[in-house]
Amino acid sequence: MQSEESLEQYAAAHTAPEPPLLAQLTRETHLQMLLPRMSSGHVQGRFLSMLSHLLGPRRVLEIGTFCGYATLCLAEGLAADGHLHTIEINPEREARIRRYVAAAGLAGRVTLHIGDAHDVLPALADEVWDLVFIDADKRANAAYFEAVIGQVRPGGLLIVDNVLWSGKVLPGHALKPGDKDTPAVQAFNDHVARDPRVEPVLLPLRDGLLLLRKR
Repeated sequence: MQSEESLEQYAAAHTAPEPPLLAQLTRETHLQMLLPRMSSGHVQGRFLSMLSHLLGPRRVLEIGTFCGYATLCLAEGLAADGHLHTIEINPEREARIRRYVAAAGLAGRVTLHIGDAHDVLPALADEVWDLVFIDADKRANAAYFEAVIGQVRPGGLLIVDNVLWSGKVLPGHALKPGDKDTPAVQAFNDHVARDPRVEPVLLPLRDGLLLLRKR
């Protein structure tokens, strides 16, 4: 059986190439940022871009910007009058995010909010979301979901990242003492699997992407 790394390399070789600006951002992220794996990366980024192109969203919400990689991917499919709001809690990341958003020619179509999503989201309560990407504090997945699900239009899409949590969500996996993230991810996955408001599909892409179509 082929290694997971070999399969990932094969998938990348048969996926549309990473745009030059995103390749530059990937390199900079790995050289200058802690935990660079938190960035969506090539294959997942192209998948997010494809979903955005298929939806042609007018309003996109991203919770958890990190370096801005997924931000740029999700913005690729925006409708002509579309706009993306992204929320990042760490102010030290602001300058890099704004620099790459500007380099992509998206300064007028992407609004970056610096702060805790719990504090930012009430100011966006009048928006109707076509597409939501949640990739932030895993213990807060359920809170983020409940905060935005009422604003997602019927037929709209929510995407939640890291729902496999390096395989630790699987039954029988021994939890390390003090691990509060894994039980939170497990509980969230179980909850939305039974939630009648959404139709879920969990994809084993990278660390797990959960797609939730609003009914």
